[in-house]
Amino acid sequence: MPAKKASPAAKTTAKKAPARKAPVAKSAPAKSSGGSGKIAVGKKVPAFSSLVTGGGSWKSSEAAGKNLVIYFYPRDNTPGCTTEGEAFRDLAPAFKKANTMILGVSTDSIASHEKFKEKYRFPFELLSDESQALCQLFDVYKEKSLYGRKFMGVERSTFLIDADGVLRQEWRKVKVPGHAEAVLDAAKAL
Repeated sequence: MPAKKASPAAKTTAKKAPARKAPVAKSAPAKSSGGSGKIAVGKKVPAFSSLVTGGGSWKSSEAAGKNLVIYFYPRDNTPGCTTEGEAFRDLAPAFKKANTMILGVSTDSIASHEKFKEKYRFPFELLSDESQALCQLFDVYKEKSLYGRKFMGVERSTFLIDADGVLRQEWRKVKVPGHAEAVLDAAKAL
């Protein structure tokens, strides 16, 4: 019996490791897109569109001639997501000088995004991905675990796309402290 009890723990560890590629350092360039096959560093990102704060739909072609930071976060008005948004907000003028647009994306509704954007005075737009189409394109919709409960959700991730629409760098399993600064440094280097 003790061998059987040890087995589930081993299975839990085994489930976590194969589900993700080797972790990518916050500021290190990644070599692949986490296995989705839909996007990859060094390749052009397929055209996409989504509902956007301020009304209407945002198309990736609107970033033509500019670099684009697209950061995916789990939920509006949660501590980590708010801190991340504030960091990008505070660095927005520097991103603009680096010819770089910022977009935040989560599966929250446009109504939720509008309140979140207004409350924290984000100078960039938020895309609503309720259908998870963008999350699937960028391979950020993953199985997560919280207090032993498993569920599907957005894995905090950021992508830097150059002015020609080519994915230049990605950060997965993002830790918020210092992250926006690392992304800005990468954008300045383009």
